[in-house]
Amino acid sequence: MDGKVRARNRCGWKRLALLFMALCLWTAAAGGLAQPANVALHVEFKQAAGKSRAPAGKPVAVAWLTPLGGNSEPERVPEKRTYRMVQKNKQFDPHLLVVPVGSLVQFPNHDPFFHNVFSLYNGKRFDLGLYETGSERGVRFDREGVSYIFCNIHPEMGAVILALSTPYFAVSVDGAIAFPPVPPGRYTLNVWSEGATQESMTAARQQVTVGPDRNDLGSVSLVATPSPVLHHANKFGAPYPATKGPGSSGSQY
Repeated sequence: MDGKVRARNRCGWKRLALLFMALCLWTAAAGGLAQPANVALHVEFKQAAGKSRAPAGKPVAVAWLTPLGGNSEPERVPEKRTYRMVQKNKQFDPHLLVVPVGSLVQFPNHDPFFHNVFSLYNGKRFDLGLYETGSERGVRFDREGVSYIFCNIHPEMGAVILALSTPYFAVSVDGAIAFPPVPPGRYTLNVWSEGATQESMTAARQQVTVGPDRNDLGSVSLVATPSPVLHHANKFGAPYPATKGPGSSGSQY
C-alpha cells in the first residue's frame, strides 16, 4: 500500500515539475517576443528639381515613432525635465534641442549685453522680452511641434526646439539614425529636418511595423532647401535694422 502511495506521489511531483518547466518556457518565449528592438533608419538628401548642385554636406534630421493603437506593450511616457539653451557669443547652444512635450526650457544669457528670445512658429509662440547678462527666462513647451528660436536684436541668432510626445526618437549622424530600444508594434514614422522641404517631409511619413524580423526601416529621401533660420524677420514681421559699420558708436546690444 505504501508503495502505491509513494508511486502516486512521484507521479504527482513529476507532473508538477513538467508543468513548472512548461510555464518557464512559455514565459521566456513571451518575454522574448516583447523585448524592445534596436531600430535603424537612413535619411538621404537630394537637390530640388531644377537645381544643378547637390546640397553641401548632410543636414541633421530627427526621426520619431508614434505608437498606433493596438500595440501589446503599454506606451512609455517620455520623461519631462528642465533643459537649457544658452545664449553665448550671439549664438544659441545647442542649435537643435529635442524635448518631451511638457518640458521647461531655460534660456540663460551669458553674453555681456541684452537678448530678446522669441518664436512665432506653430510649435510654441512666445516672446521673453529684453533681459540682461547673467539672467535667464524659461518657456514650457506644452504642445508637440517645431519652434524656430530667434533673438529680436541679433539676426544671426537662430535655433530649433522640437517638442515630441513620444520617447522613441533619434537625431541623425551622417544620415544614419539609431533609435533607442522600441517595443514591437505598429508606429507612425515621422522625419524632420530644418534643411528639408515640408512636402518631402510629409511624403516621408509612413506607418511601419517594429518586430524581431524587421528592425531596419530602410531609407527615406528628403529634398534639401535653405534653413528658415538663415533668413527671417524680427518679432514684428519686419526686416532687422541694418548693422552699423566700423567706426560707428557702440551699443549695449
